[in-house]
Amino acid sequence: MTEDELVGAIRERIAGVPAQRLLLGIGDDAAAWQPSRSNRSVITTDALVEGVHFTRDAMSAYDAGWRALASNLSDVAAMGARPVLATVALGFPPGTDPAWLLACYDGIAALAKDARCAIAGGDLTRAPAIVVSITIVGEVRASNLKRRDGARPGDIVAVTGSLGASRAGLRVALDRPDLAGEPELAGALAAYRTPQPRLREGRWFGASRHVRAMMDLSDGLSTDLARLCAASGVGATIDLVPVHDAARRVAARTGDDADAWALGGGEDFELLVAIEKRAFPHLSARFAARFGHSPIAVGRIAAGAGVRLANGVAIDPSGWDHLR
Repeated sequence: MTEDELVGAIRERIAGVPAQRLLLGIGDDAAAWQPSRSNRSVITTDALVEGVHFTRDAMSAYDAGWRALASNLSDVAAMGARPVLATVALGFPPGTDPAWLLACYDGIAALAKDARCAIAGGDLTRAPAIVVSITIVGEVRASNLKRRDGARPGDIVAVTGSLGASRAGLRVALDRPDLAGEPELAGALAAYRTPQPRLREGRWFGASRHVRAMMDLSDGLSTDLARLCAASGVGATIDLVPVHDAARRVAARTGDDADAWALGGGEDFELLVAIEKRAFPHLSARFAARFGHSPIAVGRIAAGAGVRLANGVAIDPSGWDHLR
């Protein structure tokens, strides 16, 4: 398959993805779109590298594409924004089966369609390993833009869902494939391979003035809460570590520590929010009415620095660090 033939096949696969205000997409030197005059633009980029973020033994090409886009969409959600368009750069070694590359784009296109995010173009290039690098442009009202640096002492720290399932899924996929067919563990594999970015929840939180800071949990609660605190110039106390039931079930079979997965496993792509204390009960009830479950209060923002458990024990960041 030639490069032009591969580009043509990719174009066919994303034909059903909503184009929104995309004026010019795949096929030219650059894309063109009409930005909204009333919104701020946000932009994020993330790359998945074979052997670092995924292996072909642990997930399909479809899952790799889905997961690559999900990690970017989660960053958009954390800003209270909605995605508008994405570009995809795909690097791959010579001899890579074109069917794998097209299946990867099938995963990207499926999630892009769900998220109503146009695929505006990208790049194809040779590389020592498969690399899927995606850049997303999103939009958000200026008043709804959320950052990491707004948390204040007394705020409630909450997450949009229980944690650790993705790390549990990785454990099964890489080390215990004998467990992969068990129905009760399917939730862990799905959390790892096809995570669901919290776009609707992010926009909902973005519309509330009582949400003072927000970010996504891509590197684990212990690491990302420490980052939010550092940006805000505060500390935090963790009263509850919400462990996903699927993580508990996997850990019971493998002998691992599910609480450690929830604190440092990462890639759960839930949202971490700091909410004004007096507003939390009402906001939580409204959230539950909208999404069918309540946000989980895991702790509180405190004066000082650092993250501690309720018993006063300091927690060091244990999540993913590319330089460690």
